[in-house]
Amino acid sequence: MSSLSLALPARFGVPAFLDFHGRDRHAISERVDGHVLHKAATIDGRPCVLTLDFSQPGQVRATAKSLTRTALSRHTRAMLGLDQPVEAFEKAMAEPTALGHLVHQQRGLRVPQSATPFEALSWAIIGQQISVSAATAIRRRFIQLAGQEVINGLHCYPDAVAVSQLDSNALRSVGFSASKAQTLLTVSQRCCDHCLLPDALHSNADALNLEHALLRIRGLGPWSVNYTLLRGYGYLDGSLHGDVAVQKALQQLLAWNERPAAKATRDWLAEFTPWRALVAAHLWQSLQVQA
Repeated sequence: MSSLSLALPARFGVPAFLDFHGRDRHAISERVDGHVLHKAATIDGRPCVLTLDFSQPGQVRATAKSLTRTALSRHTRAMLGLDQPVEAFEKAMAEPTALGHLVHQQRGLRVPQSATPFEALSWAIIGQQISVSAATAIRRRFIQLAGQEVINGLHCYPDAVAVSQLDSNALRSVGFSASKAQTLLTVSQRCCDHCLLPDALHSNADALNLEHALLRIRGLGPWSVNYTLLRGYGYLDGSLHGDVAVQKALQQLLAWNERPAAKATRDWLAEFTPWRALVAAHLWQSLQVQA
């Protein structure tokens, strides 16, 4: 059993973090018990339950049986977004603009991440052009189908190896369309053959290379790819201009008469490079949307 305690930054949003990971009330691969998250996933090729306990103010205690202490620290810091440079962003957004005021109101906001990049990408594929409730139901059945281990009543979110062993008919039986099933199988196979999704990104160049590689896969568009970079790696400069909630929040923020189209949203977000995805997260939060 590995365990460690980490100090949390000031204004760390524990409720928002728990809400993000606990959005499926049926609790197939994650369960929130009060101030404690239990997350089951296949991490580094092994089934694992990662427990994050926020009972003590200002800190989190992380435990996992199958991870080394180093791996536990790395995954915990990533999931919590502890290395995201939000203080620098908030300083850059200090001017008295509509966005600056919003960021000040929501200061301390960090973007919770999925347990693995593959989970982020598979969720992005599942959620394309359907409602959150429909996507959540398909995700639940997908986990039950592909998750190979059940620990303490939780199904471990599958990795690319497990998914690559399925076929299109199996995925369609749990609600995938034919095109989404093929996209997920292609991604999974390329993860196995070519290490498509590395454990971590170390530079903006890595992020751009991964973005280009993902965009070459049929069925993956800019929204899916930039969402994966944000939720899978904490990359804060992806442009989520095609996200309907981002467009709606931008309309509300700037008091526009109509919801902006994707191009207008992209042009507005471009001003905030290298923070475009973090700006999108603030727009989500203004609507209290869990994307």
